[in-house]
Amino acid sequence: MSSSTPKGQFGKRIVVGVGDMQAASKEAGIITTSALGSCMGLTVYDPVAKVGGMLHYMLVQPQEREKARANPHMYALSGVPALFRAVQELGGVRGRLSVCAAGGAEIMDDEDGHSIGKRNHSILRRLFWKNGIVLHAEDCGGHAARLMSLDLATGKVTSTIQEEETQLWPR
Repeated sequence: MSSSTPKGQFGKRIVVGVGDMQAASKEAGIITTSALGSCMGLTVYDPVAKVGGMLHYMLVQPQEREKARANPHMYALSGVPALFRAVQELGGVRGRLSVCAAGGAEIMDDEDGHSIGKRNHSILRRLFWKNGIVLHAEDCGGHAARLMSLDLATGKVTSTIQEEETQLWPR
């Protein structure tokens, strides 16, 4: 483990890969992900139950339903609800959840007009608006990839761009 790798209160770290999701309690330490370029990282945390989770999704939705069934965490429309369910199954209560997002950058020139980062960010905001979910903090857009971490013992969420860390929650 490198010295720049965050450690939680319990010294453990869970890595969330691209198209992956993890949920755990405070004993698990820190959940972290990297390579948030056009992808979106989403954290959900209950400060009372001290449970939370992280999703790293790549795209809004698949072209074919079989792809969503095979890897639901790769897509916003299936991954976001799965993250909320996983945290609630661990004892998280919807009304207490702190929700943060990072990513949605435009890393490559957008000559073909896809704007994947913007679309990924837009769908997240629409999903939250439609379902009455408050986004407590975000670090989205721009042209640089990010790292994101959630300390399950404290709820601290950080976003890091080129070794410059920003605390998203609590503020």
